[in-house]
Amino acid sequence: MRKIAAQLFIALDGVVEAPDQWHFPYFNEEMGAAVDATPGSADTLLLGRRTYEGFAAAWPGREEAGGEDAPFTKVLGDARKIIASRGRPDLSWRNSERITGSLAEAVTALKGEPGAGRVWISGSASVVRHLPAAGLLDELNLLVHPIAVGKGLRLFPEGEPTVPLEPLSCTPFRTGVLDLVHAPAAAPAPAGYTEARAHLPRHDTPQ
Repeated sequence: MRKIAAQLFIALDGVVEAPDQWHFPYFNEEMGAAVDATPGSADTLLLGRRTYEGFAAAWPGREEAGGEDAPFTKVLGDARKIIASRGRPDLSWRNSERITGSLAEAVTALKGEPGAGRVWISGSASVVRHLPAAGLLDELNLLVHPIAVGKGLRLFPEGEPTVPLEPLSCTPFRTGVLDLVHAPAAAPAPAGYTEARAHLPRHDTPQ
């Protein structure tokens, strides 16, 4: 069964919207390596409409220009690209197709396809937030930036069910960004202050 992995830039207050307005001051070679590693292990991209349209407006031209990022842009261009959209986006970028049924059905079908290549989701919070509760997201990579943006779309909005996760790795960058990788986890056992108190340091009263 194929694995579904997502990678997002996220601020300390959970905002994932418009990272182009706050992300780039924290981009260094560590971030570049993290961003470059994920698509190289995937042969399929699953994208929301806005992310797809942003990519399609930028990456094909950069690939054609043949600059230093041309190898990366070719990887994206050669990959199969599946777009989750209620509308009909322009699918002029090669190897692009639109989901015609429900997102859950489409992702379930993707996971069941033969092959070892992962399905990679870049950004696309509108897609990512629906997958954990359905048991369809295998890995969540959050690049947590040391900034509170204060406004904008959050990855998990208020009122949604809780999403228990298990940490797989945590890598700090020199810029203060934390590269966090999580996998789905079972919900923790119920607990309150009584259970927590057992783990507090003991301060015995002197006699």
